[in-house]
Amino acid sequence: MEQSVNEAWKRLLDEARRELPEATVRTWLEPSEPIALDDGRLILGAPDQFAAEWNESKHASLLARVAERVLGRPTTVVFRVQEDRQRRPQMDFFVPSRESAATAIATNIGTTPLNERYSFQTFVIGKSNELAAAAAHAVAEAPGKTYNPLFIYGATGLGKTHLMQAIAHVVLQKNPETRLQYFGAEQFINDVIESIHARTMSEFRRRYRNDVDLLLVDDVHFLEGKEMTQEEFFHTFNALFEAHKQIVLTSDRPPKEIPGLEDRLISRFEWGMVADIGHPDLEHRIAILRKKAEQDHLELTIPDDVHFLEGKEMTQEEFFHTFNALFEAHKQIVLTSDRPPKEIPGLEDRLISRFEWGMVADIGHPDLEHRIAILRKKAEQDHLELTIPDDVLRFIAEHIRSSVRELEGCIIKLLLFASLKNREVTIELAREALSDKIRQGEEGAGYSSSGSAPSIDRVQEVVARRWGVTPEGLRSKARTKTLTVPRQVAMYLARDMLQMQLVEIGQAFGGRDHSTVIHSVDKVERQMMRDRTFKERVEMARQELSAL
Repeated sequence: MEQSVNEAWKRLLDEARRELPEATVRTWLEPSEPIALDDGRLILGAPDQFAAEWNESKHASLLARVAERVLGRPTTVVFRVQEDRQRRPQMDFFVPSRESAATAIATNIGTTPLNERYSFQTFVIGKSNELAAAAAHAVAEAPGKTYNPLFIYGATGLGKTHLMQAIAHVVLQKNPETRLQYFGAEQFINDVIESIHARTMSEFRRRYRNDVDLLLVDDVHFLEGKEMTQEEFFHTFNALFEAHKQIVLTSDRPPKEIPGLEDRLISRFEWGMVADIGHPDLEHRIAILRKKAEQDHLELTIPDDVHFLEGKEMTQEEFFHTFNALFEAHKQIVLTSDRPPKEIPGLEDRLISRFEWGMVADIGHPDLEHRIAILRKKAEQDHLELTIPDDVLRFIAEHIRSSVRELEGCIIKLLLFASLKNREVTIELAREALSDKIRQGEEGAGYSSSGSAPSIDRVQEVVARRWGVTPEGLRSKARTKTLTVPRQVAMYLARDMLQMQLVEIGQAFGGRDHSTVIHSVDKVERQMMRDRTFKERVEMARQELSAL
């Protein structure tokens, strides 16, 4: 029986190669082992639960069709996790065995610690991330052989780091002796600077090029414009790639859209697989919340961005009954949105009334004093009071208005710049270090003497009026030319005047992806260079907003 099962599986694989890419067969089907062929069922053992579920959903029906042709009778193909794999204690990433955990720590001293919760088992797959998830799993099963490098990009908080660490968990589980280097690009930048100052570049190169089997680098877009660091990263990449060591990179945008990144790095980042992770749709987000609640036994329900319920009648019906069940059971419900309940178009009145049962609170952009307080708190937490004078904190707060995250990022960049230049932190140094965030002439006529910036709503209002459309149209999903051009102009002004993050701008314009915002800003800038009339029209809108 065992021989006939093996023979049947071999014949099925040969036939499957006629309908599936060779890489798919090697990555997903070949690692499976035939277990039994009985009563019209072929049972296959997959390496892990992730592979079993993936093969079941993607390949089982095709294999069943092929099996009927090869075996001459209807056959159902079923994937199961191999029993010996299920018995391994290290498969539970939430409770790693002491031996494997100790070995991993000893082997990878100096690397950023891995989060035990970031495993393939806890990653929720949807349409927006299935390609990235499949590529990550393939890399984990055969590091250095499939998709090298693997470059994953997407907006903040969509799961890039989760997939990256899931790869590390699987690789370390299979071989605890694997030498792992996992860090953010900013750490690499800092290490380059410190090694140059300490004259220890030979040690730096040994650590990153010779003592590594698996290299994971988060947020490589921070390499932007840093020529010396890019030089070191280029040679590090080459050394590891030529030694067949696996490289995994993440960024908030694809390689070609990272400004100031050398062409030779762009081409290398694209050698293997470039996979994006988009924003999850409503059903995907609900699945993520359910997985989170299941993991943590939550008594608290927190749906984010409920404005995406707009116009989805069936989903609103389910959400209505879910809300009622939790409310009547005295479970806490916390909701977030980019607008108050009554201003969410297409939201049923019964949901609006329930959303307003408790407390409706808004969060606006912080004013100048608030931004200064945020910077002081950051300085206090990081013991930077003696490093960054109060007048410099005020200067940063006056010019950076978009988000708390950007305020904190400015402090990091300023300190790094001061260290590189070996200069004291002053307003002049801050102006130089943060020149990319502070628009030329901003201190003069660009903004009113009060130092206040227009809101995103005001930008949309002014642009809509000047282009003869409505603010609601700019925020809608419509893609007509009459709306597309003013929407792009409004995105450009929001980026240029408010210094908002790409993701924030996208959310303010109907939940669009950050890549759409990048395209819009670039298109407006190019059009302004070609079309003088168009440029004057944009500048008139800017002047009106600046006069507020």
